[in-house]
Amino acid sequence: MSLMEKAIDIPTEHIANVFGQFDVYMKKIERAFGVTVALRENNLKLLGKDADVKKASRVFTQLFELSKRGNQITEQNVDYAISLTFEEKESAIVEIDRELICHTISGKPIKPKTLGQKRYVDEIREKMIVFGMGPAGTGKTYLAMAMAITAFKNEEVSRIILTRPAIEAGEKLGFLPGDLQSKVDPYLRPLYDALYQIMGADSFQKNMEKGLIEVAPLAYMRGRTLDNAFIILDEAQNTTPAQMKMFLTRIGFGSKVVVTGDATQKDLAPGSVSGMDVALRVLRNVEDIGICQLTSSDVVRHPLVQKIVKAYEDYEKQERKGSRDKNRDRNRNRKR
Repeated sequence: MSLMEKAIDIPTEHIANVFGQFDVYMKKIERAFGVTVALRENNLKLLGKDADVKKASRVFTQLFELSKRGNQITEQNVDYAISLTFEEKESAIVEIDRELICHTISGKPIKPKTLGQKRYVDEIREKMIVFGMGPAGTGKTYLAMAMAITAFKNEEVSRIILTRPAIEAGEKLGFLPGDLQSKVDPYLRPLYDALYQIMGADSFQKNMEKGLIEVAPLAYMRGRTLDNAFIILDEAQNTTPAQMKMFLTRIGFGSKVVVTGDATQKDLAPGSVSGMDVALRVLRNVEDIGICQLTSSDVVRHPLVQKIVKAYEDYEKQERKGSRDKNRDRNRNRKR
């Protein structure tokens, strides 16, 4: 394949953002596509094989477009743009960026950052109940929280209800100091953190006192009917089948529900069945219920988190394959 050189005129004010500190993003793109990048004032030159130069050029074009829209380019943006280009879907990164949900109290825009996150947000908009499944760092709870607060501010719902099963992850609840609320608050802290960041502590406190925002353990949902509310059940992998059924049958008119969970991080007793797993099997064909599966490619935390999640996925896949092979060999030996 012949070598080619391609020049791109770029706005000078966006170079530092797209190239990264000490040109770390630019070097990553060079390595990914095997091209050489040279910058002369506002002229970017790419040298390499024809197909590789075209791909690298598309990545730079997409990243500059993101920068022009006011985005701070991150390593996750660069990694995702590269992966989408290999799949010939690079234009999707700009399409995703158009999907503004709301702003944090500090003015930072909240948007989906991957195709999986965009599908998740679209499902929440369109369906009454959505299951958002995926590993840590995929934005399951945070995006659901942003959608809930937006619906609340737009008066699409009259209140927000956030709940989690209070399951001990190796520690015993009874040994925590304080009253019952003090004991369960640590389990609900991630929900509080997201509320403070998006809504602000003062606004959250006022709405909490009025009963318009409620953060409570799942056990508190029993016996209630939840009308005209945006309800988020977080850490659903730690529910029992009975708890999940109880929760889903609380839903009233005008309500929207998001159930989030990570099947790989269960804190249930050994041998216990997860209510989330049962619900996904039972409800997968029910109309107006959406099931969105996020993966390691949707992780938007530190890039190392994405690598950790991917490594665990590969390890668990290998373990399952090894287990199947052992069972197959055992069955063959029995037949003999």
